Amino acid sequence: MEKLVIEGGQRLRGRVRISGSKNASLPIMAATLLARGRCTLRNVPRLKDVETMKRLLEMLGARLWWEEGNSMVVDTSDAYECVAPYEIVKEMRASILVLGALVGRMRRAVVSYPGGCAIGERPIDLHLKGLEVLGCKIEVKGGYIDVRARRLKGARVAFEIPTVGGTENIMMAATQAEGETVIENAAREPEVVDLARMLKRMGAHIEGEGTEVISVKGGFELAPCVYEVIPDRIEAGTFLVASAITEGDVVLEGADASHMEVVIEKLREAGLEIWEDGGLRATMRGRPKGVDAKTAPYPGFPTDMQAQLMALMCIARGTSVITETVFENRLMHVGELRRMGADIKVVGRSAIVRGRRVLYGARVMATDLRASACLVLAGLCAEGITEVTKIHHIERGYEAMEVKLRGLGARIERVKDEDMEG
Repeated sequence: MEKLVIEGGQRLRGRVRISGSKNASLPIMAATLLARGRCTLRNVPRLKDVETMKRLLEMLGARLWWEEGNSMVVDTSDAYECVAPYEIVKEMRASILVLGALVGRMRRAVVSYPGGCAIGERPIDLHLKGLEVLGCKIEVKGGYIDVRARRLKGARVAFEIPTVGGTENIMMAATQAEGETVIENAAREPEVVDLARMLKRMGAHIEGEGTEVISVKGGFELAPCVYEVIPDRIEAGTFLVASAITEGDVVLEGADASHMEVVIEKLREAGLEIWEDGGLRATMRGRPKGVDAKTAPYPGFPTDMQAQLMALMCIARGTSVITETVFENRLMHVGELRRMGADIKVVGRSAIVRGRRVLYGARVMATDLRASACLVLAGLCAEGITEVTKIHHIERGYEAMEVKLRGLGARIERVKDEDMEG
């Protein structure tokens, strides 16, 4: 196993290219199953989760390969399998995104039931209820979800709560249903919008993406297309915090500010200067100011930025209250930040953070993807050496993170973790 070793105290300066969105790439890759032939996807990040989805599509009969840079070709001409096995789904819950595409293409999907998740439960009941409304019969047996449909018929699908994966699965299946499907209380995330735009590029008839009501007129044959994935708003937000936490001056190339308005507003409130300057430029002068935040579905403050903001608040002036409303177990990074000297008290789903002038380097362990980014950020500003272990989490969602940080002046290296090997 490997770890990241960080010598803190370096002010970050320079330009960094933001990668394509992981959370947009995965459903878009699944959606290629809805058309026979070759799709070319551009700006796809080379990440562990993307490679897992690539392997899953290959098991379903598709052929996938990388071309120059971050372009991926997906050939679904011979994709006739409909079983997503346990050994793949257990690695990545997002594997469930093939459900809607398989039902749309073959009227059959057999997908291993996703297991638990370190940050909390993410039940797929809403996905299944939506598919039942479209005419599917569902049976759960032997740890697998078996979905069959003689025909798909458009209908009104009303989600009890917004669900990103549920909205994506229903939208994909609905493109092949007879008549119109109306998705109410739909997720509004930019990644959902990107999937809808890609489906429309393939020939789907979709309206309302980005709002709470999405309309899909189905029954049209879809064709392969060339499509470019949006930039990753969470990676962009993470690098904004990296600039803030090191009193840096960083320009983000390729970031889309319209996808992260709430994050930008919150960081400006904390004292980070952000403006357009041949990219999204972020400059910090002095310690940040303590701010409160409460996570919420888009367009609210994203749960995927909660840990990174907490790292920044650990060195802020004053007291901050950060409340997690989306997942019930997403404060596990608190204990690791305390090891670095942070003053944090957890009350229910809220973390009360009393800012300190200094954090201290320590050996810490990543517990999930965003928690790992939080610990790297804390290490960038800490006195001394920080070792972040179990960095396989980082590889799931950040493309060459340590390389990008080194390009900005950070002292960070990936090395073998002898202690974990032992």
